Amino acid sequence: MTSGRLPPCVKNVTDRTSNPFGLRPPFDRSDPDDRTAVFGYGDANADFHVVGDYPGVHGGETTGVPFTETEDGLAVQDVVREVGFASGPRNELALENCFWSYVHMCSLPNGRRPTDEEYAELERFFDAELRAINAHILLPVGARATDRVLREYTTQRHRFDLDMAALHARDIRGRGFLVVPIQEPVEWTDGDREAIVSKIEALLASDYRQTKGVATTVG
Repeated sequence: MTSGRLPPCVKNVTDRTSNPFGLRPPFDRSDPDDRTAVFGYGDANADFHVVGDYPGVHGGETTGVPFTETEDGLAVQDVVREVGFASGPRNELALENCFWSYVHMCSLPNGRRPTDEEYAELERFFDAELRAINAHILLPVGARATDRVLREYTTQRHRFDLDMAALHARDIRGRGFLVVPIQEPVEWTDGDREAIVSKIEALLASDYRQTKGVATTVG
């Protein structure tokens, strides 16, 4: 995939764990020892898609793997391990039925946050990957990822204040997806970790596979 345009059809490539669709970031503003970008990672046929914010907060600038290195990233990884999606070393793990990616995949210098313009520049890459994975359950982590997913993949963003404590582990029906937001782990209080683990386990125990465009769970 070139940096200037997206192909008309992105094929599902199952033999590549990292960057299965060959995305190429449109810019490199990373520090010298960091990866240019932290690409999507995991099972390209997954039913569960965990969406983080950017490498500086959720990790991967040196490993190239989302949800590594940082406190928030490792807390999300531990939840994914507990529900049985992940195994192996923390920085090079195997994912089954789960895919990880970031709204803003590029690394940035000196730990700074992406600007609104930088987020906008990468929107088309994130959208292409999310639609190619075509998961049933979207799990956005933190306010930025949750806002993006609710705005673009549901018709319900106007119904909610972006109160992540209230949205944490809550079912929100989308356009072909069920959205379950996750509050930033650094902000978790008693019971928050257990709540998201229990929610994912309940989904796994149900018939969560949805009719696209209806987004319902049965069971």
